[in-house]
Amino acid sequence: MTGPVEIGPDSTARDQAAAVRRRDISARELLDLHLDRIAERNPELNAIVSLDEERARAGAAAADEALASGAEVGALHGLPFAFKDTHAVGGWRTTYGSPVMSDNVPERDELIVERVRGAGAVTIGKTNVPEFAAGSHTFNPVFGTTLNPVDPTRSAGGSSGGAACALASGMVPLADGSDMGGSLRNPASFCGVVGMRPSLGRVPEWPLYNQWETTSVGGPMARNVGDLALLLSVMAGPDPRAPQALGDPGSVFAEPVAASLAGLRVALSVDLGGAIDVDHEVAAVVEQAGRALAGAGASVSGAAPDLGLADDTFRTLRAWHFQAKLGRLLAAHPDAFKQSLADNIRAGESLTGADVARAYTQRTALSETMRAFFGDHDVLVLPVSQVPPFPATQEFPTEINGKPMATYLDWMRSAYFITVTGCPAISVPFGTTSTGLPVGVQLVAPHGADRRLLEVAAAFEALAG
Repeated sequence: MTGPVEIGPDSTARDQAAAVRRRDISARELLDLHLDRIAERNPELNAIVSLDEERARAGAAAADEALASGAEVGALHGLPFAFKDTHAVGGWRTTYGSPVMSDNVPERDELIVERVRGAGAVTIGKTNVPEFAAGSHTFNPVFGTTLNPVDPTRSAGGSSGGAACALASGMVPLADGSDMGGSLRNPASFCGVVGMRPSLGRVPEWPLYNQWETTSVGGPMARNVGDLALLLSVMAGPDPRAPQALGDPGSVFAEPVAASLAGLRVALSVDLGGAIDVDHEVAAVVEQAGRALAGAGASVSGAAPDLGLADDTFRTLRAWHFQAKLGRLLAAHPDAFKQSLADNIRAGESLTGADVARAYTQRTALSETMRAFFGDHDVLVLPVSQVPPFPATQEFPTEINGKPMATYLDWMRSAYFITVTGCPAISVPFGTTSTGLPVGVQLVAPHGADRRLLEVAAAFEALAG
């Protein structure tokens, strides 16, 4: 008979939560382990911001007292948790990475936070983000730049860069995030963790300025697929305040995920049929993934959906969304926004009703394209990011394989083309570059097939070792 698993900050979230429930370790002790790791790594990496040790210790003590009293506890009971700094946590500073919001303290939790805290997580602080979560490199004038935990000269990605870095370095066992153009997937790839953009409606959000705007979704991050499924089980499920929420309860994700790859119909495309430029080393990892899937019994074919409408669709809806949400704030504080974000907001000012209507018509066509594509394939495999982690001193990659990139969005097409299909997508670590930088592979499934996607991802993760 084996003894209890030794728990440390690098243990799985499932093991940490189970150890707290068994009282093999107290929430206070677990918090101390993570605070020690934060003290060790965060001064260099800058992943956790607005850390409040005093309140965190009070939360851990309350978690221990609840357990001692015999109270029923949630799935994340006693786990230290730092929320993305674009997610409102009642009573905690939430800056959105913007000097305009640097003193903002929300009065209430937003829905994702409400669910995670309700499941027993102990709030310790926030994770760093780019300004208003715009761009896949995490830097802002309030807290500075988050660095890659594998190579601190490189970007941790974004916009959930602080979350991915904190996970990879053992500062937290789980993390929340959001994804418009790849903000859960890109930093997961850059930092060597798992990040999932769920199906539209899978993780409801509230409050929102527009409940019908569906380019951005909330979702989970973790160090492995099983832990991610645990967090998704807490985040997912309907809520009367979110009219587009899917009806499945979050509990469908709670059980361990496992599957065989034998017979799985895999469409693999390194460049989406020539639609995107991809760094040679990233392409090599995706091709390696295809060989591994075939070796595990999957039927792998070179195929890709025609997503030619995706670029205009995403950029139009993104600009419209930014202008609607941030236009008044930019007008009131014209010098307080980074130039690339200000330009994106202003791009929305010239959009007409016909432009927005065209984008939604195209988005409908893209959804139909994917529905038909998944009639012949179970999963689409492609790069998460078109480049490996780039120097942290750059705002964005300016070229791929020597080809110049015209805008700061061009290198993110492999992620945001999937955004406008509404399909669930997950980044799973699979390989590295010649210099050891992490490279994730993106798996995409039909809308609503989130549980099936997690099962495939878990089996794929096992291939990667």
